[in-house]
Amino acid sequence: MKGFSSRFSDLPDYILKITHEIWEERGLATLHHYYGKDIPMRFPSGLVRGNAGVIDGTLATLAEFPDRQLLGEDVIWSEDADEPGRYLSSHRLVTSGTHTGHGAFGAPTGKSFTIRAIADCAAKAEVIDDEWLIRDVGGIARQLGWDPADYARFQIAAEGGPETCQRPFHPVDDVEGPYTGRGNDNEWGARLADILTRMMNKDFTVIRQEYDRAVRTEHWGARGGWSHHFAETDWMRLRSSFPTATFAIHHQIGRADPGTPYRAAVRWSLTGTHSGPGFFGTPTGAEVHVMGATHAEWGEWGLRREFTVIDEVAVWKQIHLYTGAVE
Repeated sequence: MKGFSSRFSDLPDYILKITHEIWEERGLATLHHYYGKDIPMRFPSGLVRGNAGVIDGTLATLAEFPDRQLLGEDVIWSEDADEPGRYLSSHRLVTSGTHTGHGAFGAPTGKSFTIRAIADCAAKAEVIDDEWLIRDVGGIARQLGWDPADYARFQIAAEGGPETCQRPFHPVDDVEGPYTGRGNDNEWGARLADILTRMMNKDFTVIRQEYDRAVRTEHWGARGGWSHHFAETDWMRLRSSFPTATFAIHHQIGRADPGTPYRAAVRWSLTGTHSGPGFFGTPTGAEVHVMGATHAEWGEWGLRREFTVIDEVAVWKQIHLYTGAVE
Protein backbone atom coordinates (compact mmCIF):
# COMPACT_ATOMS: atom_id res chain seq x y z
CA MET A 1 0.00 0.00 0.00
CA LYS A 2 1.39 3.37 -1.03
CA GLY A 3 2.53 5.40 1.97
CA PHE A 4 2.27 2.50 4.45
CA SER A 5 5.13 0.62 6.08
CA SER A 6 6.12 -2.70 4.51
CA ARG A 7 5.31 -4.41 7.82
CA PHE A 8 1.61 -4.03 6.89
CA SER A 9 0.61 -6.45 4.16
CA ASP A 10 -2.77 -4.83 3.48
CA LEU A 11 -5.34 -2.58 5.13
CA PRO A 12 -6.85 -5.25 7.44
CA ASP A 13 -3.34 -6.15 8.61
CA TYR A 14 -2.67 -2.47 9.37
CA ILE A 15 -5.92 -2.04 11.32
CA LEU A 16 -5.51 -5.23 13.35
CA LYS A 17 -1.86 -4.62 14.17
CA ILE A 18 -2.19 -1.01 15.29
CA THR A 19 -5.30 -1.81 17.37
CA HIS A 20 -3.33 -4.49 19.23
CA GLU A 21 -0.34 -2.17 19.57
CA ILE A 22 -2.41 0.69 20.99
CA TRP A 23 -4.66 -1.22 23.37
CA GLU A 24 -3.02 -4.47 24.38
CA GLU A 25 0.62 -3.43 24.13
CA ARG A 26 -0.35 -0.15 25.87
CA GLY A 27 1.17 1.89 23.07
CA LEU A 28 -0.90 4.99 23.73
CA ALA A 29 1.88 7.28 22.54
CA THR A 30 1.76 5.63 19.10
CA LEU A 31 -1.52 7.47 18.59
CA HIS A 32 0.57 10.58 17.89
CA HIS A 33 1.68 8.74 14.75
CA TYR A 34 -1.35 6.66 13.81
CA TYR A 35 -4.04 9.31 14.45
CA GLY A 36 -4.16 12.71 12.82
CA LYS A 37 -3.58 15.69 15.08
CA ASP A 38 -6.97 17.22 14.21
CA ILE A 39 -8.94 14.02 13.54
CA PRO A 40 -12.71 14.33 13.95
CA MET A 41 -14.07 11.32 15.86
CA ARG A 42 -17.82 10.87 15.90
CA PHE A 43 -19.24 8.76 18.71
CA PRO A 44 -22.98 8.49 19.41
CA SER A 45 -22.06 10.21 22.68
CA GLY A 46 -20.60 13.25 20.89
CA LEU A 47 -17.94 14.70 18.61
CA VAL A 48 -14.29 14.70 19.67
CA ARG A 49 -11.55 16.62 17.81
CA GLY A 50 -7.87 15.76 17.85
CA ASN A 51 -5.66 12.84 18.81
CA ALA A 52 -4.99 14.26 22.29
CA GLY A 53 -8.59 13.51 23.23
CA VAL A 54 -8.26 10.01 21.79
CA ILE A 55 -5.15 9.35 23.85
CA ASP A 56 -6.72 10.64 27.08
CA GLY A 57 -9.91 8.66 26.45
CA THR A 58 -7.96 5.46 25.82
CA LEU A 59 -5.95 6.00 29.02
CA ALA A 60 -9.12 6.55 31.07
CA THR A 61 -10.70 3.39 29.66
CA LEU A 62 -7.62 1.29 30.44
CA ALA A 63 -7.49 2.69 33.96
CA GLU A 64 -11.11 1.63 34.51
CA PHE A 65 -10.75 -1.74 32.71
CA PRO A 66 -7.02 -2.60 32.86
CA ASP A 67 -7.50 -6.06 31.33
CA ARG A 68 -9.34 -4.61 28.33
CA GLN A 69 -9.00 -6.85 25.28
CA LEU A 70 -9.99 -6.07 21.69
CA LEU A 71 -10.40 -8.96 19.27
CA GLY A 72 -10.62 -8.01 15.61
CA GLU A 73 -13.51 -10.09 14.31
CA ASP A 74 -13.48 -8.65 10.78
CA VAL A 75 -12.23 -5.71 8.72
CA ILE A 76 -14.43 -4.87 5.72
CA TRP A 77 -12.71 -2.23 3.62
CA SER A 78 -12.63 -0.22 0.42
CA GLU A 79 -10.32 2.16 -1.38
CA ASP A 80 -11.59 5.62 -2.27
CA ALA A 81 -12.14 5.62 -6.03
CA ASP A 82 -11.59 9.40 -6.17
CA GLU A 83 -8.42 9.37 -4.08
CA PRO A 84 -6.28 6.26 -4.56
CA GLY A 85 -4.24 5.47 -1.48
CA ARG A 86 -7.03 6.57 0.87
CA TYR A 87 -8.96 3.72 2.50
CA LEU A 88 -11.98 3.15 4.70
CA SER A 89 -12.00 0.21 7.08
CA SER A 90 -15.14 -0.93 8.87
CA HIS A 91 -13.61 -2.83 11.78
CA ARG A 92 -15.82 -5.08 13.91
CA LEU A 93 -14.39 -5.87 17.32
CA VAL A 94 -15.30 -8.08 20.23
CA THR A 95 -14.11 -6.19 23.30
CA SER A 96 -14.10 -7.25 26.93
CA GLY A 97 -12.85 -6.11 30.31
CA THR A 98 -13.26 -6.25 34.08
CA HIS A 99 -14.43 -3.19 36.00
CA THR A 100 -11.68 -2.84 38.60
CA GLY A 101 -11.02 0.92 38.42
CA HIS A 102 -12.94 4.15 38.91
CA GLY A 103 -14.20 5.87 35.78
CA ALA A 104 -17.17 6.46 33.51
CA PHE A 105 -19.15 3.62 35.08
CA GLY A 106 -18.57 4.76 38.65
CA ALA A 107 -16.90 2.90 41.48
CA PRO A 108 -15.39 -0.52 40.63
CA THR A 109 -17.88 -3.38 40.61
CA GLY A 110 -15.54 -6.27 39.78
CA LYS A 111 -17.96 -7.27 37.03
CA SER A 112 -16.90 -8.15 33.49
CA PHE A 113 -18.40 -7.36 30.11
CA THR A 114 -18.14 -8.54 26.51
CA ILE A 115 -19.63 -6.43 23.71
CA ARG A 116 -19.12 -5.55 20.06
CA ALA A 117 -18.07 -2.26 18.53
CA ILE A 118 -17.77 -1.15 14.91
CA ALA A 119 -15.22 1.51 13.97
CA ASP A 120 -15.21 3.10 10.52
CA CYS A 121 -11.72 4.57 10.06
CA ALA A 122 -10.38 6.52 7.08
CA ALA A 123 -6.63 6.11 6.61
CA LYS A 124 -4.01 7.52 4.27
CA ALA A 125 -0.21 7.24 4.46
CA GLU A 126 -0.45 5.23 7.69
CA VAL A 127 -2.51 7.90 9.49
CA ILE A 128 -6.18 7.63 10.50
CA ASP A 129 -7.65 11.09 9.99
CA ASP A 130 -11.45 10.54 10.08
CA GLU A 131 -13.47 8.14 12.24
CA TRP A 132 -16.96 7.02 13.22
CA LEU A 133 -17.03 4.69 16.25
CA ILE A 134 -20.08 2.96 17.71
CA ARG A 135 -19.68 0.96 20.91
CA ASP A 136 -22.46 -1.07 22.46
CA VAL A 137 -22.44 1.07 25.61
CA GLY A 138 -25.84 -0.31 26.57
CA GLY A 139 -24.31 -3.78 26.55
CA ILE A 140 -21.55 -2.68 28.92
CA ALA A 141 -24.07 -0.98 31.20
CA ARG A 142 -26.32 -4.03 31.40
CA GLN A 143 -23.43 -6.36 32.27
CA LEU A 144 -22.16 -4.00 34.98
CA GLY A 145 -25.60 -3.89 36.60
CA TRP A 146 -27.13 -0.74 35.08
CA ASP A 147 -30.34 -0.27 33.15
CA PRO A 148 -29.27 1.78 30.07
CA ALA A 149 -31.87 4.48 30.80
CA ASP A 150 -30.62 4.83 34.37
CA TYR A 151 -27.02 4.87 33.26
CA ALA A 152 -27.82 7.75 30.88
CA ARG A 153 -29.14 9.71 33.87
CA PHE A 154 -25.97 8.86 35.79
CA GLN A 155 -23.89 10.18 32.87
CA ILE A 156 -25.78 13.47 32.82
CA ALA A 157 -25.24 13.98 36.54
CA ALA A 158 -21.58 12.91 36.44
CA GLU A 159 -20.94 15.40 33.63
CA GLY A 160 -22.33 18.32 35.62
CA GLY A 161 -26.03 18.20 34.81
CA PRO A 162 -28.17 19.04 31.76
CA GLU A 163 -26.58 22.44 31.15
CA THR A 164 -22.96 21.28 31.03
CA CYS A 165 -23.00 17.59 30.10
CA GLN A 166 -21.62 16.35 26.80
CA ARG A 167 -24.32 16.49 24.14
CA PRO A 168 -24.85 13.32 22.08
CA PHE A 169 -23.85 13.49 18.44
CA HIS A 170 -26.29 15.13 16.02
CA PRO A 171 -25.62 15.85 12.32
CA VAL A 172 -26.08 19.59 12.84
CA ASP A 173 -22.91 19.52 14.96
CA ASP A 174 -20.80 17.53 12.50
CA VAL A 175 -17.67 18.81 10.80
CA GLU A 176 -16.34 17.90 7.39
CA GLY A 177 -13.34 15.60 7.58
CA PRO A 178 -10.88 14.64 4.85
CA TYR A 179 -12.76 11.46 3.87
CA THR A 180 -15.69 12.10 1.52
CA GLY A 181 -16.05 8.62 -0.02
CA ARG A 182 -19.23 6.55 0.10
CA GLY A 183 -17.65 3.08 -0.17
CA ASN A 184 -17.79 0.88 -3.25
CA ASP A 185 -20.37 -0.41 -5.72
CA ASN A 186 -19.95 -4.10 -4.92
CA GLU A 187 -23.22 -6.06 -5.13
CA TRP A 188 -23.08 -7.30 -1.53
CA GLY A 189 -22.92 -3.80 -0.09
CA ALA A 190 -25.83 -2.86 -2.31
CA ARG A 191 -27.75 -5.92 -1.16
CA LEU A 192 -27.31 -5.10 2.53
CA ALA A 193 -28.23 -1.46 1.90
CA ASP A 194 -31.42 -2.62 0.18
CA ILE A 195 -32.32 -4.93 3.08
CA LEU A 196 -31.89 -2.13 5.62
CA THR A 197 -33.80 0.33 3.46
CA ARG A 198 -36.73 -2.06 3.07
CA MET A 199 -36.88 -2.60 6.84
CA MET A 200 -36.79 1.12 7.50
CA ASN A 201 -39.60 1.44 4.94
CA LYS A 202 -41.47 -1.01 7.23
CA ASP A 203 -41.29 -3.92 4.80
CA PHE A 204 -40.26 -6.61 7.28
CA THR A 205 -41.02 -9.42 4.84
CA VAL A 206 -37.46 -8.84 3.65
CA ILE A 207 -36.07 -10.77 6.63
CA ARG A 208 -37.75 -14.06 5.72
CA GLN A 209 -36.98 -13.45 2.05
CA GLU A 210 -33.27 -12.64 2.48
CA TYR A 211 -32.14 -14.17 5.79
CA ASP A 212 -31.16 -17.81 6.13
CA ARG A 213 -33.60 -19.61 8.42
CA ALA A 214 -30.60 -20.49 10.61
CA VAL A 215 -29.34 -16.87 10.70
CA ARG A 216 -27.48 -15.72 13.80
CA THR A 217 -28.17 -12.08 14.67
CA GLU A 218 -26.00 -10.11 17.14
CA HIS A 219 -27.50 -6.80 18.26
CA TRP A 220 -27.05 -3.90 20.66
CA GLY A 221 -27.40 -4.57 24.37
CA ALA A 222 -25.04 -7.56 24.05
CA ARG A 223 -28.00 -9.61 22.85
CA GLY A 224 -28.35 -12.17 20.10
CA GLY A 225 -30.70 -14.76 18.72
CA TRP A 226 -31.27 -17.41 16.10
CA SER A 227 -33.56 -17.53 13.06
CA HIS A 228 -36.06 -14.96 11.83
CA HIS A 229 -38.04 -14.13 14.95
CA PHE A 230 -35.25 -12.39 16.88
CA ALA A 231 -34.22 -10.24 13.91
CA GLU A 232 -37.81 -9.32 13.01
CA THR A 233 -38.73 -8.37 16.57
CA ASP A 234 -35.62 -6.27 17.17
CA TRP A 235 -35.82 -4.33 13.92
CA MET A 236 -39.57 -3.74 14.31
CA ARG A 237 -39.13 -2.43 17.85
CA LEU A 238 -36.35 -0.09 16.79
CA ARG A 239 -38.33 1.31 13.86
CA SER A 240 -41.49 1.51 15.97
CA SER A 241 -39.67 3.79 18.44
CA PHE A 242 -39.03 6.32 15.66
CA PRO A 243 -41.70 5.59 13.03
CA THR A 244 -41.40 8.95 11.23
CA ALA A 245 -37.61 9.37 11.55
CA THR A 246 -35.55 9.79 8.39
CA PHE A 247 -33.37 6.81 7.52
CA ALA A 248 -30.09 7.52 5.72
CA ILE A 249 -27.23 5.37 4.47
CA HIS A 250 -23.89 7.16 4.78
CA HIS A 251 -21.43 4.49 3.67
CA GLN A 252 -21.59 0.99 2.19
CA ILE A 253 -18.96 -1.60 1.32
CA GLY A 254 -19.29 -5.05 -0.18
CA ARG A 255 -16.52 -7.61 -0.56
CA ALA A 256 -15.96 -11.02 -2.14
CA ASP A 257 -12.57 -12.17 -0.87
CA PRO A 258 -11.03 -15.65 -1.23
CA GLY A 259 -11.56 -17.86 1.80
CA THR A 260 -14.32 -15.71 3.33
CA PRO A 261 -18.10 -15.44 2.94
CA TYR A 262 -19.54 -12.61 0.87
CA ARG A 263 -19.57 -9.67 3.31
CA ALA A 264 -20.90 -6.14 3.62
CA ALA A 265 -20.67 -3.16 5.95
CA VAL A 266 -23.18 -0.30 6.03
CA ARG A 267 -23.12 2.79 8.25
CA TRP A 268 -26.55 4.38 8.63
CA SER A 269 -28.66 6.65 10.80
CA LEU A 270 -32.19 7.43 11.96
CA THR A 271 -32.95 11.07 12.69
CA GLY A 272 -36.33 12.23 13.93
CA THR A 273 -38.87 12.15 16.70
CA HIS A 274 -39.33 9.58 19.45
CA SER A 275 -43.00 9.25 18.56
CA GLY A 276 -43.77 5.54 18.95
CA PRO A 277 -43.53 2.70 21.46
CA GLY A 278 -40.68 0.22 21.20
CA PHE A 279 -37.23 -0.05 22.73
CA PHE A 280 -37.34 3.37 24.36
CA GLY A 281 -40.60 3.29 26.26
CA THR A 282 -43.54 5.67 26.07
CA PRO A 283 -43.16 8.20 23.22
CA THR A 284 -41.74 11.51 24.42
CA GLY A 285 -41.50 13.64 21.26
CA ALA A 286 -37.75 13.99 21.73
CA GLU A 287 -35.64 14.77 18.67
CA VAL A 288 -33.19 11.85 18.43
CA HIS A 289 -30.28 10.86 16.21
CA VAL A 290 -29.41 7.15 16.14
CA MET A 291 -25.99 6.31 14.69
CA GLY A 292 -25.89 2.70 13.50
CA ALA A 293 -23.59 0.24 11.76
CA THR A 294 -24.41 -3.19 10.33
CA HIS A 295 -22.14 -5.98 9.09
CA ALA A 296 -23.44 -9.07 7.30
CA GLU A 297 -22.17 -12.37 5.90
CA TRP A 298 -23.91 -14.59 3.35
CA GLY A 299 -24.06 -18.35 2.96
CA GLU A 300 -25.65 -20.71 0.47
CA TRP A 301 -29.21 -20.02 1.73
CA GLY A 302 -29.11 -16.30 2.30
CA LEU A 303 -27.83 -13.84 4.88
CA ARG A 304 -26.20 -16.08 7.47
CA ARG A 305 -24.88 -13.65 10.13
CA GLU A 306 -25.92 -10.09 10.90
CA PHE A 307 -24.23 -7.74 13.39
CA THR A 308 -25.73 -4.34 14.23
CA VAL A 309 -24.47 -1.84 16.81
CA ILE A 310 -26.21 1.25 18.17
CA ASP A 311 -25.59 3.06 21.48
CA GLU A 312 -28.78 2.81 23.55
CA VAL A 313 -27.33 5.04 26.26
CA ALA A 314 -26.78 7.93 23.82
CA VAL A 315 -30.40 7.58 22.68
CA TRP A 316 -31.68 7.59 26.26
CA LYS A 317 -29.51 10.62 27.03
CA GLN A 318 -31.16 12.57 24.20
CA ILE A 319 -34.60 11.55 25.50
CA HIS A 320 -33.80 12.53 29.11
CA LEU A 321 -32.34 15.90 28.09
CA TYR A 322 -35.53 16.63 26.15
CA THR A 323 -37.97 15.54 28.85
CA GLY A 324 -35.98 16.84 31.80
CA ALA A 325 -36.27 13.44 33.52
CA VAL A 326 -32.63 13.46 34.57
CA GLU A 327 -33.00 12.28 38.17
